[in-house]
Formats: sequence, structure tokens, C-alpha cells
Amino acid sequence: MPAYEAVIGLEVHVHLATKSKLFCSCSTNFGDEPNSNVCEICSGMPGALPAPNREAIHLAALTGIATNCEINRRSVFARKNYFYPDLPSGYQISQFDLPICEHGHIDLDMDGTPRRIGITRIHMENDAGKNIHSQHENASFVDLNRAGVPLVEIVSEPDMRSAAEAVQYLKELHAIVTYLGISDGNMEEGSFRCDANVSIRPVGATALGTRTELKNLNSFRHVQRAIEYEIARQEDVLNAGKHVVQETRLYDAAKNVTAPMRSKEEAEDYRYFPDPDILPVEISAADLEKWRESIPELPSARRNRFMEMAGLAMAEADILVQNRALADFFEEAAKAATPKKVAALILGPVSRECNARGLPLNPQKWQIVPAVLAELANMTVSGVISEKIAGDIFPEIFATGIMPSQYVKEKGLAQISDVSLLEKAVDDTIAANPAEVEAYRNGKTKLMGFFVGQVMRQTKGKANPALVNRLLAEKLGQK
Repeated sequence: MPAYEAVIGLEVHVHLATKSKLFCSCSTNFGDEPNSNVCEICSGMPGALPAPNREAIHLAALTGIATNCEINRRSVFARKNYFYPDLPSGYQISQFDLPICEHGHIDLDMDGTPRRIGITRIHMENDAGKNIHSQHENASFVDLNRAGVPLVEIVSEPDMRSAAEAVQYLKELHAIVTYLGISDGNMEEGSFRCDANVSIRPVGATALGTRTELKNLNSFRHVQRAIEYEIARQEDVLNAGKHVVQETRLYDAAKNVTAPMRSKEEAEDYRYFPDPDILPVEISAADLEKWRESIPELPSARRNRFMEMAGLAMAEADILVQNRALADFFEEAAKAATPKKVAALILGPVSRECNARGLPLNPQKWQIVPAVLAELANMTVSGVISEKIAGDIFPEIFATGIMPSQYVKEKGLAQISDVSLLEKAVDDTIAANPAEVEAYRNGKTKLMGFFVGQVMRQTKGKANPALVNRLLAEKLGQK
């Protein structure tokens, strides 16, 4: 049987973080009462005239700038004629031959191997509503709150060769749009969702195989598993001497299978034509230059810098740049403390507290500020408190935002580094455990941990561990 390689392209739909819809002033707020954010325009009433949302155009252009695209200063909205039961107009307003962005790319690092994934185009369009099918009665309902919400569709080149590459590309794209505030990226609410075009061909072949489209994948895990399943399914089809059918398929996460949904449409099936009610979008040179200058250091560049400044692994740096607020928090704290120690506190105690309290890893939801974490890092490095005490007190510091030095002073938790005080605790421990002392001196050196534990218990965990170990080693070595 021949060996195959996968050819994968992604179409990613991203809701833009605007307060109003793409062509009207209705709210885009998620979770409102069904059909409460609907007007004559987004409900497709005859004679209603749409007007493009300027902020949506700005955010779409930012997406293109951040993904190395050419920005078309003139773009055109078109009607995409296809039956949407949840779009009352009977067509979607999208862009076809003149999209807002084209010819971009995203660079990936796949375990040290650089990969460049091309972006064919980024175009704006309005989202459809939502059909709700009742499980208790023979009826379907429609909620038009989402109809008209602005989104961009980011269409990649078929440059990915594995499910892992597709997921990495998707994560990088998600980081960019959330980092810049282009979208909230909430995959559960549908703000960031993906269609995957998957085909396979014999290794070494240049012609593309017949592709299938996997529709509406809304988590990184689902993307990975759906693509892996589809690659294996297509291999089985070809190995059985059959042909892959071009079609749209849905992924069933519970069964981990894909199943046919409908035959795959081509562009001509949609019968695009320029929307006669909407003038072409014109972006001025001044606006475009201002938008370019507003782009901050992007996640990939910041990740590489964090890896260098704090000696972090890529996976650790990935976490720190997953949102701009967290990256800013880390960088601010790292100005006043050892960067690696600050990173360890965020990746350890902070992450644990967030998980325990059901909070996102986002400082905007925390009580602590960067100065709190920097001070805690410095207090452990300098020996003012032990790592154990730092861990013990962190939940209350995180919950209240109190400065660690104030908390330690109020609770009397400063680490004991006074040699005379520690010598007494060490002497008392040795005197109270003669059998263990004899065993240690006869070669059972693992008992050192026992002695350290006894001293720490006496001092209620406040003894300087390094000093305790040194004193015990000196005294237990004496006969």
C-alpha cells in the first residue's frame, strides 16, 4: 500500500469585538434573550439599507496587518446566495473577488523546525443566526441575535501536513486575535471556530487529492482529533480501491468520527455578485499607516524574548503570552525581580489558585498586582521567607492582594536565619533522637531529611533550610 501525506487548509471564522453588528446598530452581546437584538436591517426587511461598521473594518485590517497580509485599500461587499434558514434575507453579505486582505502568512516553530503557513485571503462577512431544534417537541426555533454579527474568515493555503501543524497554526492565530483585542476568541460561544479542508495524496505526488471539509470545529482538541480521523478514513477509502467523495462532513466528538453532512459547494454555486446597497470600502493611506503603527510586539516575538530573558521552555513562554494582560503583568513584575522566579510563580501558585477559584489566567480578574508577585519572588530568593512559607501564604495573598512583606510581618512568618537560635533547635533535635543519630553516623545518611523535618517542626517552618542543613551536617559529623 502506498504511503500518503495529508494536505490541510483551514478556514477560520473570527467574531470581531465590536459593540454593534456589521451593518446595523444592534448589540452583539452574547447571551441576551433570543431575538432581542434584532432590527429591520439584520432581519432582512425589504428596503432596509445596511451601512458598514467602521470599527469592524479597522479590526479586519488589523488582522491582516498582524498576519503579514497585503491590505487592499479598496474592497467590495458581495451577496453570497445560498439558503441559510437563519438569515432572513436569504443571502449572506460577504466579500469575494475584492477582499480586505490577501497574501499573508504565519510562521510556526514545530519542535525546532520552522514552517511558514500561507494565508490566501481574509474577508469580512456577517454571521448567520442560530437554529434551535427542540428535543421535546417536533419544532425548530430561530434566534437572530447573532445574525449580522461581524466576522472575518481567514483562509489559509493548503500548507499544513499534519493535525499537529493545523492545531499549532490555529493556536497562533487565536493568540494574535485575542492579544490585539480583535476578538475575545471564546470558542465555546462560537467567537473562534474552524472549518478544515483535508485531503491526502501519495508521498511525492504534487497533484492535490479530493478534499473533504470538516465543519464548525470549536476546540483545539476537536480540530486535532477530527483531522486525524479524517486522514485515516481517507487512507482506508483509497486502500480499498475506492474514491474519496468531495463533501462537507461533521465531527462527532462523542464517537470520534466524521459523518457526511452535504455535498461540497464550489464558489460558483453561491452566485456571488457585488451588493448593490453597499458602497465599496475605501481605506485612507493615513488610517492604514495609523493602524500599522498601533500594532504592538506580537505573541511570537514576545514569546521568543521571554524564553531568552527567563530561560523558559517554549511551552512555558506560550502560557505567558496567551493573553496580552498576562504578558504585561509578567513583564512588569520581572522588572523588579528575577524573571525566572516570577515566571515560576505564575506557572505554579498563580495557575493553581486560578484553577481552584475558577478564574482565567488573566490578571484583570485577580486581586494581586505585579509588585506583589515581584516582592514575593524577592523575599524567597533573599531568604526572608522559605519556599514552603511562600506556598502556604500565597492563597491569602492572592485573594486579598496584600503585599507579602506586610502579611509576613503581621503574622510573624519571617524566616529564621539567626545561627544561635537555629543551633539550639538543631542541638535539641539531636539530643531528642539518639537512635537516629547513631544510625546516621553508621551510614544511614538518608536520615538527614528526618532531622531537617524535626528542626522545621520546632521552628514552625520558619527555619532557613540551607542553614539548617549545614548545621546538622556539621554536628552529626561529630562523635
